[in-house]
Amino acid sequence: MAKSTLVSSDTAERLAGTAFTQLDGVLYGAYTTKDFAGAAAIVAEVSRAAEAANHHPEARLGWGRVDFALTSHDAGGVTERDVALAEQIEAVAIAGGGTPVADLPKRFEIAIDTVNPDGIRDFWRVGLGYEERTSEGETTLVDPDGLAPTVWFQLMDPPRIDRNRIHLDVYVPTANAEPRVRAILEAGGVLMTDEHAPDWWVLSDAEGNELCVCTAE
Repeated sequence: MAKSTLVSSDTAERLAGTAFTQLDGVLYGAYTTKDFAGAAAIVAEVSRAAEAANHHPEARLGWGRVDFALTSHDAGGVTERDVALAEQIEAVAIAGGGTPVADLPKRFEIAIDTVNPDGIRDFWRVGLGYEERTSEGETTLVDPDGLAPTVWFQLMDPPRIDRNRIHLDVYVPTANAEPRVRAILEAGGVLMTDEHAPDWWVLSDAEGNELCVCTAE
């Protein structure tokens, strides 16, 4: 039986007060510690909990900081087991002297307009050293190390010749989307369209380079 996925409104109340925030089908959380050893100890304890749950987060360890990302790949998003593991991680991190990081998670994508995605995808895959990933019929390019932005291809028919062919998408939690849009406008941005809000807004700088603020669940 397929596992039921959760949207951010399903998880927000339950994870309120923790380090975790849901963004675009992933739970993100981070903690700071006094030193590297403290962060490493949290990762070690979380690994034991993950093994027991047979569900494993992505973890990034640095000096005095550890970041976690949780999603259920077999379900294509956040499920109950991700929330349960996030609660366990929170308990482990706090007990280990970790302090939740209040920074919002950052998620970016690069979108390339094209009339022939199949005809240009290999150029970008090889040039960037990326890998193909297909989900729900859409093929994107992803960094095999999970660090750089995903590249996706937006089919244009007919092609648009009055705008740049490459733009950036930035994903933010729904509650932060309108404040981010206002801040961009105050910084000299131009609102191109909000017809798809609150899913996404299209903005540009003074020279027409576009940025989409997105709130995908």
